[in-house]
Amino acid sequence: MAKMKIISVQLPQGLINAIDALVKRGVYPNRSEAIRAAIRDLVKRELYSSEVEEKSLPEYVVE
Repeated sequence: MAKMKIISVQLPQGLINAIDALVKRGVYPNRSEAIRAAIRDLVKRELYSSEVEEKSLPEYVVE
């Protein structure tokens, strides 16, 4: 896996509460993993159309 870098984002309390609920339910192990998953989904959706085969997506998108 590529080296991780720390970034800082500001989120409304409602989103933080929702992420914490997902972590508490065991959907994600921690906030960071939940946010990484959301960003991966966003990048897939916004940068790559459905006509691009998944096998041709860059590695950082599908990890």
